[in-house]
Amino acid sequence: MTRLKLLLFVILAGTVAVPAVADNAQKIYKAGLKDEQKGDLDAAYQAYKQAHDLKPSDARYVAAWTRVRFYAGAEHIKKGVELRDAGSLQEALAEFRLAAQIDTSSFEALGQMARTEEMIRQQALAKTNATKAIAQPTMIEKEALAAAGPVALDIKWETPISLHLTSTTVDVVYKTIAKIAGINVLIDPDYKPQKINFELQDVTLRQAMEMVAMQSKTFWRPLSANTIMVAADTGSKRKELEQNVMKTFYLRNAASPADLQQAAGTLKAILDISRIQVTPEQRSLTLRGTPDQMVLAQKLLTDIDKPKAEVIVDVVVMEVSRQRMSTIGTNPPTSASASIAPGGTTGSSGSSLTLDTLTHLTAGDISISIPGISWSLLATDSDTKVIERPSIRVLDSEKASLKIGDRVPIATGSFQSGFGGSVNTQFQYLDVGVNVDITPYVHAGNEVTLKMSLEISSVTGVQNIGGFNQPTIGQRRIEHEARLKDGEVNLIAGLLNDTETNSISGYPGLIHVPVAKYLFGQDTKEHTQSEIVFAVIPHIVRGNEINDENLKEVDLGAGNTVTYRKAGTN
Repeated sequence: MTRLKLLLFVILAGTVAVPAVADNAQKIYKAGLKDEQKGDLDAAYQAYKQAHDLKPSDARYVAAWTRVRFYAGAEHIKKGVELRDAGSLQEALAEFRLAAQIDTSSFEALGQMARTEEMIRQQALAKTNATKAIAQPTMIEKEALAAAGPVALDIKWETPISLHLTSTTVDVVYKTIAKIAGINVLIDPDYKPQKINFELQDVTLRQAMEMVAMQSKTFWRPLSANTIMVAADTGSKRKELEQNVMKTFYLRNAASPADLQQAAGTLKAILDISRIQVTPEQRSLTLRGTPDQMVLAQKLLTDIDKPKAEVIVDVVVMEVSRQRMSTIGTNPPTSASASIAPGGTTGSSGSSLTLDTLTHLTAGDISISIPGISWSLLATDSDTKVIERPSIRVLDSEKASLKIGDRVPIATGSFQSGFGGSVNTQFQYLDVGVNVDITPYVHAGNEVTLKMSLEISSVTGVQNIGGFNQPTIGQRRIEHEARLKDGEVNLIAGLLNDTETNSISGYPGLIHVPVAKYLFGQDTKEHTQSEIVFAVIPHIVRGNEINDENLKEVDLGAGNTVTYRKAGTN
């Protein structure tokens, strides 16, 4: 009796606990929805995970947990990259570890974590080597470390000036302005100063010097912080006297030699820098040019050396098929057989019929065989649904391919090895299953253009061709291009195969009578439908990082020269 009471108690407790668990999971799931709407992905992930742990078989909780797990991990990866770029390696490593804990399937988090750990080790090694006794550098290494940078003119006079000079030679104008600034002026011996009229009101000393150069078709270059050289502005004189510097730029986001060549071509076309050395191993560009060209090259490379945008594309493939078949009516006999057995013989090969025998036939000597009648009333209705949901992560303007299925061999030819030798057959393998090719193009405003090729194929039969059993491939393919917002669903449907068959068998004439056709015939109907639906959902992981500095216009000087002018100095 005690055992019976204990069993009843366990059953009662179980029936009460199951609804309680379900209600608790639903409550936690709703809290996760609110956290996700607020943008708190970590809290939403924890809530969805708890709901999933309470009811692992509920599809809603599984979908929410896996979806937010990915987005929460991606958010920590993004924060980690920003911290690492800022030099905070330990904080970045903590973000990557958290991303790996949330989404254990994220190869990106594991890769970033390994890369950051290696950077930390290299940083520690560099500090250790710096504290050790290092061999003294050679003389030439000391000279290289002591190499001076470009010479810059130091003008300390900031008060605007006004000038009114009439019929004054250019060298005198330069020296008058230079005397106010406390700088020295040297004139190229090949230059013959011309007389000009020069009048300015409320300009800075540097502006006055630039305007003199433009009016007199001369240029000046600094020789030291307080000395300049003035010469005629010609191509030969600029090549002879203009200052040259060298600088190496390391591109952080160049992934291939083609990217480096593209950057070098941009510098040549825009800034007229002709001497550029590309080093693919270091992903660097070494430039030789004027100091102004180096400054503007730094600005231009900052604008174009951007990480490529990255997109994750969810592809949902749904194939729904339905088959309905009904058979109603009678299967009547449509043939009969008769046999004659005179005198009770079996009609074997040893007996024969004569005219005399036929005159003595009786009813018992003749037998007629008629097949039986069957009545059918049968209906079948079957549904089939196949779902594939792969995810593809791909860079902007790069093609990504996903193949799920089998590789089927197709004979493409045969040849005989030697005289009378064996015949060798060549085969080509075709990918059969779900084949997806996607190329994304990320635009501003979190929009993506997807160029897609979606295909579902299967082996539908076998044909004998040339002595080889060749598979017959059934194929359904869509080539599509669409522009979508981040997270927008693009539903591609319409691949519908609808087959309807109606057959009637029975006695001629009677099978067309509305009621009698079921007594003297059989009506069979078969309806088969098969439809494929693709859903494509893009998620932008990293967009085009363009800021206001990248969009700013920059003054490059006159049409035949490239000059740099610092912002705030008019």
